[in-house]
Amino acid sequence: MIRDTVAPRPDWQSRVEARGLIWHSTDGKPYWDEGTFYRFDRIEVDLIEGATAELYRLFLEAGQAVIDDPKALAVFGIPPDWHDAIRDAWRDEPPALNFGRFDLGYRGDGPPKLFEFNCDTPTSLLEASVIQWDWKQDVLPNTDQFNSLHQRLVGKWADLRSLVPDRQVHFAHVADAVGEDTVTVAYLRDTAEEAGLKTKAIAIDDIGWDRQQGLFVDLDEQVMTTIFKLYPWEWLTDEQFGRNLLESLDRTIWMEPVWKMIWSNKAILPVLWSMFPDHPNLLPASYSPLGGDVVTKPALSREGANVVIHRDATVIAASSGAYQDSHTIYQALYDLPQTAPGCYPVIGSWIVDGAPAGMGIREDGLITGNMARFVPHVIG
Repeated sequence: MIRDTVAPRPDWQSRVEARGLIWHSTDGKPYWDEGTFYRFDRIEVDLIEGATAELYRLFLEAGQAVIDDPKALAVFGIPPDWHDAIRDAWRDEPPALNFGRFDLGYRGDGPPKLFEFNCDTPTSLLEASVIQWDWKQDVLPNTDQFNSLHQRLVGKWADLRSLVPDRQVHFAHVADAVGEDTVTVAYLRDTAEEAGLKTKAIAIDDIGWDRQQGLFVDLDEQVMTTIFKLYPWEWLTDEQFGRNLLESLDRTIWMEPVWKMIWSNKAILPVLWSMFPDHPNLLPASYSPLGGDVVTKPALSREGANVVIHRDATVIAASSGAYQDSHTIYQALYDLPQTAPGCYPVIGSWIVDGAPAGMGIREDGLITGNMARFVPHVIG
């Protein structure tokens, strides 16, 4: 894994905007940083791809263990009213795109290590698929890339097509000011439409409730039978229409399904470690303090919020956020490589329905936050 530099394309802004990446810069600095890239050899990529498939297998087993344990969902902080719905969805396997991003630490001197699994509201998807592929084709066309994301997403939507009523999916998300969620949902709509589905966008706050039918409707009063939402399940369960959602689960297809509340919760990390101690792709994790150097993170935090890194019993990095009240998870510290002053890369390895699908790299300080830079990669 070698960090390298190359001249950005002169018209890179217009090129990535044409492909849908409107959120490519923040405060005058590039979020999409194509002046930097990482070069991997095939052995390293095979190692990352293999770890991704293995971690998915571990999550399947850990998810089943949580489902089988009558007390586990309470430990995860999931409201009791939702426990049966989660167990039913896990058993019945409603239609799901079933995609996500494993965030991994990797130094090139050992196996990749899991930090967490972003599988409910994962972003940086467009960048990892078509944006970095286009860059490679333009700048380093004789190299390869670990990247089959677009094809796998389209293929999975095609598999789901016959299960979607009227072959239409509503795509809901927060109307975020910076456009990150908007970009991700717009790209997913493109992949669904390429697979032959009809799509319709709606802001999450604009979803209505038809009391007579007991179903959700859009602004045109059209019933929403299949809904993809880039919005956390734990927020939905806590909001005013959460009860309506729970009562209509048997009449509405939600992507991703409610059982994703298990995998997207960092409380799964101690479950994994207890089931697979000393697994080469896992870090020690616990619900109670660990000895040695450790990272503390809220079970339900997002975008690197409220993370604290302790080394030699001293705090060396901490991030702010609004998740102080979430249950604390303790995970052993993994030292990321510092590939440039202040730059610590985290690998996001994507999976679509159990199949490794590619990777993206984000660079930040010791804690990877929402303003981390995305940098492309090549093989060779």
